[in-house]
Amino acid sequence: MSRRRTSQFQFPSWLPVDPYILLLLGTVVLATLLPASGTAAEAVGGVSTGAVALLFFLYGARLSTREALDGLRHWRLHLTVLICTFALFPLLGLAAKGLVPYVLTPELYGGLLFLCLVPSTIQSSIAFTSIARGNVPAAICAGSFSSLVGIVLTPLLAALLIGGAAGGFTADSVPRIALQLLVPFAAGQLLRRWIGGFLVRYKKALGYVDRGSILLVVYTAFSHGVTEGIWHQVSPGRLGALVAVEAVLLAAMLTVSWYGAKRLGFDRADRIAIQFAGSKKSLAAGLPMASVLFGAGAGLAVLPLMLFHQMQLMVCAVIAKRRSRDAGRPCGAFPLPAPSRTVAPPQTPVLKRRTG
Repeated sequence: MSRRRTSQFQFPSWLPVDPYILLLLGTVVLATLLPASGTAAEAVGGVSTGAVALLFFLYGARLSTREALDGLRHWRLHLTVLICTFALFPLLGLAAKGLVPYVLTPELYGGLLFLCLVPSTIQSSIAFTSIARGNVPAAICAGSFSSLVGIVLTPLLAALLIGGAAGGFTADSVPRIALQLLVPFAAGQLLRRWIGGFLVRYKKALGYVDRGSILLVVYTAFSHGVTEGIWHQVSPGRLGALVAVEAVLLAAMLTVSWYGAKRLGFDRADRIAIQFAGSKKSLAAGLPMASVLFGAGAGLAVLPLMLFHQMQLMVCAVIAKRRSRDAGRPCGAFPLPAPSRTVAPPQTPVLKRRTG
């Protein structure tokens, strides 16, 4: 099973390339060359709104409430991940405001701050924790808790910290957000006992629905952006500066989550889960949220998240492989490493048995 999980990170061994990122970039190119406008834009926007509601319905239907409650027994680990995701990340995002307007434009900064408010990812956190021989069950629960809390906390933090900069988004927009995000999610949770079997049987097909819906959201956001002149607002120099800022942000969170977990007394397996779950941001959850929060201004808002997502995959793949080669204690269900071969002093009876 772990072999299947890690296959997507082995394009070359040192540079993991997520094929889905290529699809996202292709969608951005398509929206740049053929943006939806006029009646087509209204139609695409309506379909995109429905796709976001469907995404959060499926999120709610897939999340096992029982597994989440069972995971509360390791509450210190989950609380640590939540603090990294929804406290330390936003604090660093607020600190980056000093880079405006010298390094980042106000629009790019809004997208960077939104990135800091997005919940953690589940799938890649589990995969990297597995590669690094960490506490995989804890990574599953931590990612699930982060996604669940983020459904409520991300919009509220955006209202508090971003406010009107998010395409006119204010606290008054919370009811509209609840209707588009929370209501479908709650409906999925309520109907899970009846549709859970269907979701399991058609898991692969529904995965295409998920990814296709996100591609539609990206196309809609960048179509709006192109018609508003998005690419005239971002120069190559500003884009390079954004990448550099995000590299510093990722390095800071990887360092704080690893050494902070050590200071809190967590063992190596738990520290691995905390580092990978506490330093990541979910593209799957962030893109549809941005489309709701930022509206027509979502094009620039999702750009930092898309760049950060690929960066975190590349960096964490290298860290996970390095952790897997550590000489520390193996964790979870992974087999013990083979004992080192030592040369025993020659003994005559053993030699006789071997040659006899």
